[in-house]
Amino acid sequence: MEDGDSRAVGITRIHLEQDAGKSIHDMDPSSTYVDLNRSGITLMEIVSEPDLRSGEEAAAYLTKLRAILRYLGTCDGNMEQGSMRCDANVSVRKLGDELGTRCEIKNVNSIRFVAQAIEYEARRQIEVIEDGGTIAQQTRLFDANKGVTRSMRSKEEAHDYRYFPDPDLLPVNLSEEFVEEIRRTLPELPDDKKQRFVDELGLSGYDADVLVAERAIAEYFEEAAEGQDAKTVANWVTSDLFGYLNKEDLEITDSPVAAKQLGALVGLISDGTISGRIARDVFAEMCATSKDPAVVVEEKGLKQVSDTGELEAIVDEAIAKGTAQVEQYKSGNEKIIGWFVGQVMQATKGQANPQMVNEILRKKLSE
Repeated sequence: MEDGDSRAVGITRIHLEQDAGKSIHDMDPSSTYVDLNRSGITLMEIVSEPDLRSGEEAAAYLTKLRAILRYLGTCDGNMEQGSMRCDANVSVRKLGDELGTRCEIKNVNSIRFVAQAIEYEARRQIEVIEDGGTIAQQTRLFDANKGVTRSMRSKEEAHDYRYFPDPDLLPVNLSEEFVEEIRRTLPELPDDKKQRFVDELGLSGYDADVLVAERAIAEYFEEAAEGQDAKTVANWVTSDLFGYLNKEDLEITDSPVAAKQLGALVGLISDGTISGRIARDVFAEMCATSKDPAVVVEEKGLKQVSDTGELEAIVDEAIAKGTAQVEQYKSGNEKIIGWFVGQVMQATKGQANPQMVNEILRKKLSE
């Protein structure tokens, strides 16, 4: 959860069924459409225990569940496209009472809508009970435009579905050896990957959470961080790269900057070839052209000035121009050194090595 607490959610069962099509109720005010395009397609239904206590918890659960399914390659988890849907069973009760009568909200197609639907439905049921009414077990739909649930049909107990064994379907028995073989082939799942990022790469829990949320993001980060400072790479991915992708409405798989290229950019900062400020100009050019960072630096002449003799000459000019600022520095105003740094950066078009500039300035101003 956002406050750092964890919730354990039990899984009742996972079963497979065939899609029988679906009813569409929001295309016409007086008619229901039937969509049979997915008939016969296998569905996996994951039924959880009633362990969730709010829309917020349900959203966190679905987010984690979707991440696991994506890591496993089970499905792409795109709820808006119908790859994953949620049926939310909601009931209310007074503290200490048994679970109340539930209503099922069918086919909610986004995690945000699931949270909204649950919160609305819980309030609706509380109002009914407090007004002296009773909750009728029923199936409801969530109207995302109005933010309300509305009745679809009454729903009784499971026996009304008329479940019965099919004598023509043989039981499927999976051996322990088969299960263990499958277990050995599973990829590293989000929680394990997050812990490794924190323990081995020194990332913060927050950054690790963000990077493991999607398998594609985690894989991009790991490739970019190979041989580079992981914390610096994480900062570039979660700030500059995400900022660009959000602005352009792109997925990380569509990024014009490949993972190796972003890692190479961080490498140019680490070895002093370019400064962090210049790196952002280089990154913008990489986004526009998909060129390697070294190529951009060469073509634009952006290599950082780290020649001591050249920098000392530029620093001497800045000091000669700033006699008043020199007096302020010698009087104890050390913050004025920023003025000199600005002068040097302006003279070198931002390409001076800032660390070297500061060292040279302090040495010369103290003479």
